[in-house]
Amino acid sequence: MKCVPRLCSEAASLIEDFIRQKVAESGTGGVVLGLSGGVDSSTVAYLAVNALGPDRVLGLIMPSDTTPRDDLRHARTVADELGIESETIDIDPILESIGGLCSHNASEMALANLKPRLRMVILYYHANSMNRLVAGTGNRTELLLGYFTKYGDGGVDMLPIGGLYKGQVRELAGRLGVPPEIIKKPPTAGLWHGQTDEDELGMRYDLLDELLCLLVDRKLPVDEVASTLSLPVSEVERIARMVEGSEHKLKPPEVPDIREVMECSH
Repeated sequence: MKCVPRLCSEAASLIEDFIRQKVAESGTGGVVLGLSGGVDSSTVAYLAVNALGPDRVLGLIMPSDTTPRDDLRHARTVADELGIESETIDIDPILESIGGLCSHNASEMALANLKPRLRMVILYYHANSMNRLVAGTGNRTELLLGYFTKYGDGGVDMLPIGGLYKGQVRELAGRLGVPPEIIKKPPTAGLWHGQTDEDELGMRYDLLDELLCLLVDRKLPVDEVASTLSLPVSEVERIARMVEGSEHKLKPPEVPDIREVMECSH
């Protein structure tokens, strides 16, 4: 028996209600989101249009030199099919201008993380200018693993599909009418040439979903998860360390509690 359940028929309408509620509570006029051409951003775009209408959704396509051509084509396809306003902004010139600011040698990961952080800046520039919220596109699998950039693609106002595992996002995408070629293609963050999410994570998403469901949702011991999924204990331990090590990315910045040492003003 699978741990990750199939989605109920009301899943889409519940998320769409959530989007409408957050926009209404904020007193803003709609949402801005990044269109990467992947299944996550495409699904959020479809949900946002169903919730708010196409006139209240802006899709920003922000490629760099490592963005696969198919992703760029798919992002434009989604914008066209939904009838939403979209803009394409090449982030390479901005990356080049920032690259020389630091006198220290930049690591490959520091340079890769610049891309989602620049996209966050561009998203909020548009959102502030248009009085809108930034809708994030992260799913539960990636959030639990910390597979996102802090203050990059993690810097958003809401996460409509943040409660769905990757496989559930694909399931929902199919129901919403996201083009099958987008749903089926290997996910990639496009941080460097040839990069794929599953290669970087070292495990298929369908297996990761089950592992995380057993480990986090059902809180089973590592050895029991390993036995259930016929995996080495070391692999489950590796994923458990990723979950534990990335908890800080899901929390606001911590503040020390110094109230007990403050002098009373009277």
